[in-house]
Amino acid sequence: MKRIYVHGLGQTPASWEKTLLYLNDGEENVCLDLAGMLRGKEANYQNLYQAFCALCDETGSPVDLCGLSLGGVLSLNYAADHPENVRSLVLIAPQYRIPKKLLRVQNTLFRFMPGSMFRQTGFGKRELIQLCGSMAELDFSASLHKITCPVLVVCGQRDRANGTAAGKLAGMLSHAELRIVGGAGHEVNVDAPEQLAALLAEFYG
Repeated sequence: MKRIYVHGLGQTPASWEKTLLYLNDGEENVCLDLAGMLRGKEANYQNLYQAFCALCDETGSPVDLCGLSLGGVLSLNYAADHPENVRSLVLIAPQYRIPKKLLRVQNTLFRFMPGSMFRQTGFGKRELIQLCGSMAELDFSASLHKITCPVLVVCGQRDRANGTAAGKLAGMLSHAELRIVGGAGHEVNVDAPEQLAALLAEFYG
């Protein structure tokens, strides 16, 4: 059994380090590198999702998926398409229907940022803008009923952009619970790793 951790846009696999250090559960944890998974392919959601599916399928057994933001979108997508392959699901700052207005604002901000600010993510500036643009039509509303595994939905108290969607998503899934992390923003794994680890330990326990 593997627990797969999927980071968000602007993050790297190292973004999970403190959370997993506090969790210290002795499990076989895998922290994916989203940029590396594309392996030179065009940076769009479909290519990234195909690579993500292939990796999950390779495990050969049901997996525990834990994803933040983009990582949560990928995890939710996979759980809806392959419910038999997912044992549990943790979705942090999730969106089940991509808000187009928020996406446009985000991409506008990206365009005004210097390219050097994107280097640590593994994606180039153009690639990241292209990836975000390819997600505009994503909507998993019609397939959420297929997800029957236990689900933990987490959102930072200060993450206003995703708080409403997190609450709605938890209400739409049959076996989901919602937890709000006080004082945390969008990047709960960075802002509050100890609190997140405690929630994961309780959920996985």
